[in-house]
Amino acid sequence: MRQLSTKATCNSHGQDSSYFLGWQEYEKNPYDEVRNPKGIIQMGLAENQLSFDLLESWLTENPDAAGFKRGGESIFRELALFQDYHGLPDFKKALVEFMAETRGNKVSFNPNHLVLTAGATSANETLMFCLAEAGEAFLLPTPYYPGFDRDLKWRTGVEIVPIHCTSSNDFQITESALEEAYQEAHKRNLRVKGVLVTNPSNPLGTTMSRSELNLLINFITAKNIHLISDEIYSGTVFRSPGFVSVMEVLKDRNCDNTQVWNRVHIVYSLSKDLGLPGFRVGAIYSNDEMVVAAATKMSSFGLVSSQTQYLLSALLSDKKFTKNYLSENQKRLEQRHKMLVRGLRKAGISCLESNAGLFCWVDMRHLLRSNTFDAEMDLWKKIVYAVGLNISPGHSCHCAEPGWFRVCFANMSEKTLNLAMQRLKAFVVDSTAKLNNHHSSKNSKRKSSPKWVFRLLSRDCHRDRESDER
Repeated sequence: MRQLSTKATCNSHGQDSSYFLGWQEYEKNPYDEVRNPKGIIQMGLAENQLSFDLLESWLTENPDAAGFKRGGESIFRELALFQDYHGLPDFKKALVEFMAETRGNKVSFNPNHLVLTAGATSANETLMFCLAEAGEAFLLPTPYYPGFDRDLKWRTGVEIVPIHCTSSNDFQITESALEEAYQEAHKRNLRVKGVLVTNPSNPLGTTMSRSELNLLINFITAKNIHLISDEIYSGTVFRSPGFVSVMEVLKDRNCDNTQVWNRVHIVYSLSKDLGLPGFRVGAIYSNDEMVVAAATKMSSFGLVSSQTQYLLSALLSDKKFTKNYLSENQKRLEQRHKMLVRGLRKAGISCLESNAGLFCWVDMRHLLRSNTFDAEMDLWKKIVYAVGLNISPGHSCHCAEPGWFRVCFANMSEKTLNLAMQRLKAFVVDSTAKLNNHHSSKNSKRKSSPKWVFRLLSRDCHRDRESDER
């Protein structure tokens, strides 16, 4: 008799993705300047550690909030007792005001349309449960965050169908790509329930244009489906073009109180903009009352603690602090982004031009031995094991083109980032020399050897690759 459920024993979590495998290798051999200077540097974690000093200064200046006091009197007991799943009204009000602030106050949000969740992971999964049945599909533009294979699919049974975007137009969404994905879903007998996008994009680090957002709204209107806009990086935009929320476009189109108004949903979190992933604060914003009601009930499986809500309601209500924090954090992100791009350029590597996020989408196609995902995996293994950098290969993000990698820059010190670039530059110099020698040797053999030699060489190379992978 089977002892465990199918869910417990299935392999659909996505944990075997190279995205997660890189983390595992890092954890076995983490870099430390003193204790392990030759260890692996973590560049696969999109964490914002650049502005902790601002948060810590605020906590020092506001001891009542951190000490769970109000007017000098302890409210520990009040916060420790049971709270229902609707959340603290003061926190929800402060959070929607902060959401508006990160969007330049061009749109406002109603706290009654907000559902608190334990991070964006929980928010995205909850929306899947609300909007789709197991076996139905959502369309996602590639490349996309590798964790979505877990967040959207694992427990819900919802399928992901990729919208294939390419480097030919900087991975922007096109009408033809949307329609091809929709038709592909139908070929697989999958009912499409919606489109999910990240804006700003993870892993591209770019903001979506108004034309792309209008294209998406036209598409979901024509197909009578939903749109989820994951906007957890909205406060990280550090240069123009600025961030445009899908809610702003809906307002401009006078979509209030229309059917499409109720079919657009936003996911938000404080993990990236405030650098607080450990606090597990996420949110769903929807104009559909039934979605809000259902998601609120489901949120009881992943609540935000009352203590966290109280502390952050005080912090986010301090408008002088939030204004200064957003401005200073964006400056620091831009400076760190420039450091990474400059270091990559010195190593002979380019990246997609970006203006947001905690990472760059890096082009290493010229370092591949062939234009294949096998070659990308070989390169990734060398970078992880030989160079000692954990970066995320494009294949884990379902990129349609081999040779792209996501490289994070905000989760380490400047000194560590400089060391990472030194390591990468040394590797590129060595690899380029070997690739040039390989190609010249190959060309020489082609000129002097008969065809049967080429067949033998090809067979030997194939065996060598198999033994390397083992």
